[in-house]
This record gives sequence, C-alpha cells and structure tokens, in this order.
Amino acid sequence: MNFNKIHHIAIIGSSYEKTKHFYVDLLGFEVVRENYREERDDYKIDLKCGEQEIELFIIKGCPPRASYPEAQGLRHLAFYVEDVGEAAAQLAEKGIACEPVRVDEFTGKRMTFFHDPDGLPIEIHE
Repeated sequence: MNFNKIHHIAIIGSSYEKTKHFYVDLLGFEVVRENYREERDDYKIDLKCGEQEIELFIIKGCPPRASYPEAQGLRHLAFYVEDVGEAAAQLAEKGIACEPVRVDEFTGKRMTFFHDPDGLPIEIHE
C-alpha cells in the first residue's frame, strides 16, 4: 500500500446555515459541489482545501460530538498556516475566538485551537 496523502476529511454538522456559513463565509473554503440527498434528508457539501477536500455532511438530529472526557476516534482537525498569530487575529475579526497561542512542545512551532459551530476542535499550526 502507498498512503501518501489525505484524499478528504469528512465533518458532520447539525445546521446547514451555521455550518456552511462557518466553513465557507468565515474560513473561506470554496464550494466544489453541493448536493441535497433526498433519500437521507441531508446535505453533502464538498469544499476545496489545497489538493484535498473537506466533505461537510449536514445531518438533522445527529448526536452531539463527545467532548470531555475525550472519546476514541478522530481528535481534531489541524491546518498549517504561515503565522498563527496573524491567522488567530483574522479569526477574531470574524468573531471566532481562539485559545491563547502556545508553543507545541514537540515541534517548537506555535499553535492554537478554535471550534466550529458543533464544537469540533480545529487547530492552526505553523
């Protein structure tokens, strides 16, 4: 097997309006495809993220994300940025609060976290 890059990441959101607004209008991801799936009564929105895609599934009535204590499985989503301080300031201008910027003890690079409308932790890391 030759796993050499991520094809896509799938995220489940509970609100079409809030989730799409957050990822498209606030974070700036470009919509590649958007489909309503009548048989499931949900939406699937594919977003461009570099060479990869983010799949947003908007599902009414889905159970909330387990948070603390953390559950098994995917812990968070992380994006590389050139300057964490600048990215955090841009997020703040859009009303998105970040945790205080800190230094990753293993990489020595700056990082911080914020959350999407459903509480998914998102990291930005240099």
